Amino acid sequence: MPEAPTSADIQLIQQILPHRYPFLLVDRVRDINGTSSAVGIKNVTMNEPHFQGHFPGSPIMPGVTIVEAMAQTAGVMVGATMGLINGDLLIYFMAIDKCKFRRKVVPGDVLEMHVETTRGKPGGKVWKFKGVATVEGEMAAEAEFTAMLDL
Repeated sequence: MPEAPTSADIQLIQQILPHRYPFLLVDRVRDINGTSSAVGIKNVTMNEPHFQGHFPGSPIMPGVTIVEAMAQTAGVMVGATMGLINGDLLIYFMAIDKCKFRRKVVPGDVLEMHVETTRGKPGGKVWKFKGVATVEGEMAAEAEFTAMLDL
């Protein structure tokens, strides 16, 4: 069995996740440590469609998209480690807990999603994660989330 990757570029991300524009919210994943932890990178740009209405004249990345970006990072981590490439991996939220937003995320920011697995194992369908999203080392959001893998 080939060794699991420790990073994922956009091509590998698209082979793992079914998400596409405008809802693919992770540009790169680095520091993949098996199914234990990983860091996702999102380059926030003004040309994203949610900025047209959130908010005109004062663009702010919606909190729900920050949480979704954390979940997509976790999906790439699990998918890359378990070799779930081109396998139609679908992941569904089951719960979002202890979600807090600490700072605005605006165009020009580089959002880092630090995720770690708190429950789950290869072969299992239900996983729980803790995520912290940061910009320049400052916490932007945090959440715990549970997801179900539909293989």
